[in-house]
Amino acid sequence: MITIVLIDDHPLFRKGVRQIISDDPGFSVVGEAASGQEGLRLAETLQPDLVLLDINMRGMSGLETLRRLKATEIPTRCIMLTVSNSEDDLIEALRAGADGYLLKDMEPEDLCTNLHKASCGATVLQDSLADVLRNAVISPSNAVSEASFTTREREVLECLAEGLNNKTIARKFGISDMTVKVHVKNVLRKLNLTSRLEAAVWKHKSLQSTTRTT
Repeated sequence: MITIVLIDDHPLFRKGVRQIISDDPGFSVVGEAASGQEGLRLAETLQPDLVLLDINMRGMSGLETLRRLKATEIPTRCIMLTVSNSEDDLIEALRAGADGYLLKDMEPEDLCTNLHKASCGATVLQDSLADVLRNAVISPSNAVSEASFTTREREVLECLAEGLNNKTIARKFGISDMTVKVHVKNVLRKLNLTSRLEAAVWKHKSLQSTTRTT
């Protein structure tokens, strides 16, 4: 059973999301919060597998709540669920450590599908936001090429582009989770990026650029 805490200051929306999630036997909504402060207390007490978090809330914003959650030792994956398709909000959320970014207008079945993926370690992004991310600051730098990576780092980057989590990458190459974390850290440092999703988009855009020039 995947446990979930909802943090959103609109009670009607929380009720609707709770109903959608509860229809899936694989999920259990264990708590709801109407503010970032309340959400932080709930997350610390309940230790849920996933937190669904709105960006625009009264008082403490969703982004500040996200930062504070990520600064704790709580082993919770945080998914932004918001109406904002703003490039700035998307980039800031990813750089603050969000494990996914979904829009409130998505189909109910798509929400559950993405939450299942997120619970398995994948970073989830609504399809309609892919172009927003590609057109943002994330693009292959002229100063960076895959030649600067080790062979293993190139392999790990390809796995990130496929949406694989650390455990899956570790099993694929017969290495430890900690070694994978080191490789991911090195890849992000060399690309001057801060999230796995940014690295995945960099890889996809790099491949597109290569295809256009061949």
